[in-house]
Amino acid sequence: MATLPKPIEMISSLIALPSISSTSTQWDHSNLKVIEQLHTWLEDLGFNCEVMPVPGVPGKANLIATLGSGPGGLVLSGHTDTVPCNPERWQSDPFKVHERDQRLYGLGTCDMKGFLALAVEAAKQYVDTPLAAPLIILATADEESSMSGARALVDAGKPKARAAIIGEPTGLKPIRMHKGMMMEAVRIEGQAGHSSDPSLGANALEAMHNVMGELLSIRQEIQAKYQNSHFKIAMPTMNFGCIHGGDNPHRICGQCELEFDLRPLPGMSMDGLRNLISERLKPIETAHNVQLNVRSLFPGIPPFEQTSTDFVRCVESLTGHTADAVAFGTEAPFLQSMGMDTLVLGPGSIDQAHQPDEYLALDQLAPTLDLLHNLINKYCVKGA
Repeated sequence: MATLPKPIEMISSLIALPSISSTSTQWDHSNLKVIEQLHTWLEDLGFNCEVMPVPGVPGKANLIATLGSGPGGLVLSGHTDTVPCNPERWQSDPFKVHERDQRLYGLGTCDMKGFLALAVEAAKQYVDTPLAAPLIILATADEESSMSGARALVDAGKPKARAAIIGEPTGLKPIRMHKGMMMEAVRIEGQAGHSSDPSLGANALEAMHNVMGELLSIRQEIQAKYQNSHFKIAMPTMNFGCIHGGDNPHRICGQCELEFDLRPLPGMSMDGLRNLISERLKPIETAHNVQLNVRSLFPGIPPFEQTSTDFVRCVESLTGHTADAVAFGTEAPFLQSMGMDTLVLGPGSIDQAHQPDEYLALDQLAPTLDLLHNLINKYCVKGA
């Protein structure tokens, strides 16, 4: 068996490799160094490793590492990227693991390089064990921005397995449901002119006032129609995030753009919502003599719901928690679309993610490893 660093040393190694993903090129990094490090560890353990470049996204790749062969088996999945950070707001260097107060501080400790290191640690025990079904460790790109890594996996149709755990920070409580996430924009092109004579132009800002009113009406309607008590916020939400338009108080506003997010519940169609919004906003174009364009800022994350299966019941039994719901999005709908029973389950808390002084509590490490060993034994060694 290859000699691997200890779990905290592996976490430290991954944290030291910046892999921020962002829609802003100012912040965006490659994730290849993280992929290469995981590749080295897993190949040394005897895993068959495939590095999959993400089409159209230079410097980004997924890693599919497989121990054993055949149908069925278990995927342990984590994303290799992190969000941007503000180092000046941290008490310590975000790219170095600092251990204090029984916690590991560093960017990505809980979200979610820590889980990837623990998956490798759990896997090393099975290198010389005959497996009835494969164990697959999956490391993905750009989960925090575009989900391009997960989309590339779906397009390639791999990996295949019976079940998948996505190790997002859930306090080791299984999650079988989450809302989707849509980011949309409405752009209005009017006609600038001197404000002393409104007939000289078409005011895009006034048209946007009507757009916002119509969107609020749509929000009220869908919240009345769709409810799911599993969620803390039981309704779909719509948030107006930012608005930009015009350039001077005494000039008719010639252009205006609103960006908003919409979080649909399981069972709601993202395409259906986009069509509804476009149809309802179209009359505003004629009424204000403007050009109105609705577009998606990224393809979106579908809402996710995993029905209760033997896999779900097994994980509920092992953790002592009934599978629940969260509001944040994950790669779960993409893995599920490839035919895997999928749960979101990992160490740490989402409350620490995306925050200065992100940390993973040390008391989460041993329970995570125990849980992974139980799942690997059941779904890979025994091939249940």
